[in-house]
Amino acid sequence: MMLQLKDELASLANKGQLMAQKAIIYKVELSVSDMDRHYYETHKLTVAKHPSETDERLMVRILAFALHAHEHLEMTKGISTDDEPDIWQRSLSGELDVWITLGLPSEKVLRQSCGKAKRVIVYSYGGRTAEIWWDKIHNKTTRFGNLEIINLAESETNELGALADRSMKVQINIQDGDVMASIDDNIVYVNPINWKRIE
Repeated sequence: MMLQLKDELASLANKGQLMAQKAIIYKVELSVSDMDRHYYETHKLTVAKHPSETDERLMVRILAFALHAHEHLEMTKGISTDDEPDIWQRSLSGELDVWITLGLPSEKVLRQSCGKAKRVIVYSYGGRTAEIWWDKIHNKTTRFGNLEIINLAESETNELGALADRSMKVQINIQDGDVMASIDDNIVYVNPINWKRIE
């Protein structure tokens, strides 16, 4: 039976009938109460989760959006393209005001990003892996005056990832740099740590 299934799959693949995995669509109602910026709005987001993206990364993306929420802020194709960040904000004339990337980008990617936008923000996460990355790269980032790097604790991003759902109501409250994320009846406290500030 198993061998027969393998043969059928091979036959379909030869005929080009096996489709590549598609992105999964998440519908998010994101309410932001940012007391630090006096920003209070609800955003209805349709977020495409790439097949290689984890729930943790998806939730970090939504959190990063909330922390910089603005009427012109947009989710991009992100992980599925090399020349776009995860989130960006363009001016009315089309210039890139804000470029937000998740993860642990190389020095080359940081240099290119800083050349494209007025303000570049990196949200690093992953615990010890992120710390090792920062140890290696931080001396090379000092020349980028428009670069900000914010680290998120692994325990906090793991908690957020566990709450990901295809249809979510997310409430983000921000005060004095501290974040409280409410998803359904669950609350996650996030304390973003600024490893590098914009000069």
